[in-house]
Amino acid sequence: MDMTETFQLKIGSAQLAGEYSGHGKPLIFLHAGVADRRMWCPQIDTLKNYFQTVIYDRRGFGKTTCLDEAFSHVNDLRQVIEQLGLTDVVLIGCSQGGRIALDFALAYPHQVTALVLIAPAVSGAPEPITFPQNIQARINALDEADEANDLELVNTIETDLWLDGPTSPSGRVDDSLRKLLLDMNGIALRKPELTLEQEPTSAYEKLPNLSIPTLVVWGNLDFPHVSERCHYLVNTIPTAIGEEMPNTAHLLNLEEPEYLNNLLQAFLSSSNELKNT
Repeated sequence: MDMTETFQLKIGSAQLAGEYSGHGKPLIFLHAGVADRRMWCPQIDTLKNYFQTVIYDRRGFGKTTCLDEAFSHVNDLRQVIEQLGLTDVVLIGCSQGGRIALDFALAYPHQVTALVLIAPAVSGAPEPITFPQNIQARINALDEADEANDLELVNTIETDLWLDGPTSPSGRVDDSLRKLLLDMNGIALRKPELTLEQEPTSAYEKLPNLSIPTLVVWGNLDFPHVSERCHYLVNTIPTAIGEEMPNTAHLLNLEEPEYLNNLLQAFLSSSNELKNT
């Protein structure tokens, strides 16, 4: 089915809002922690012509509603897959979404045929102790805005850091993308805090156990620790390949959608051939 269908999935108290389109091998896209499912529109518009695509808003984001109850994003993803009747899925995650994709693949390796990790967080990975001075100043400003509960300023600074990049001038990226991110992140910032998320076990030490074809992608204008983490993933996951995209920061799928779409199609084609050999 090529037309887009929206869905609401009940998981506990949550009503997860999402949509699917296309037909063929299922691709599930997992959004970043400053976004919602709309960040993937540039990918869906192209890839739905070749695959079945699924996007949804996680708890605390977009149009999904929920109470503050014990939950895990990995279990929610498992429920999405089961309730939609999907098998042999490809997980494509950015940032926090990449962390969830990685956690799920380690927990349920036989349900995943390929992984795409875009500037991913990694459960259990060491956090940076210090940042370069020019980045630390922006982190300090973000912390002060957060302590003052100035959500508008928090949103602006986070957009500068994640869309433009931590060392790039504010406004480097197109205004239409800035407005989109401000809207997506603004919705998340205004939602009630979820305090009962069940933390996943560390994935960091388990990376050598992965045998799923994996593509790791990051932008050269992202945070230095994100780049270092991506290099570590490529060197540690036996089946991983990596690609650094030029002139892009954290949300590279929005900045250079055609570049990424071509990369995804080439990888998915090669990983399918690898799976069939």
